[in-house]
Amino acid sequence: MVKLHCLADICIIPIGTPTASVSDYVTACVNYVAQSGVKYTLHSAGTTLEGEWDEVMQLIGELHELCHNELEVVRVQTDIRVGTRIDKAQTAADKVRVVKEKLEARNSQ
Repeated sequence: MVKLHCLADICIIPIGTPTASVSDYVTACVNYVAQSGVKYTLHSAGTTLEGEWDEVMQLIGELHELCHNELEVVRVQTDIRVGTRIDKAQTAADKVRVVKEKLEARNSQ
């Protein structure tokens, strides 16, 4: 068991779907994530998951199972970028807020 809190930015890509649109697949996956209780932030190119390492990785595996078993996707590819830090607790919202504050300070000079 890994004892780290992480932020995982994921983009799940269903391959071999009938159309180029993936919004139905994204909707099903985001709904599953919302029901899981894991904190998340949806953005235009994926979703950021926040939580304990094992819980987040378990959820990613469950999303693959959802795509295969319920959405009938034959092949699923997922891009994952994971960040951890041990010096302080930080959420995805914290990271965005810090950059916005720095942009405001820079633009007010």
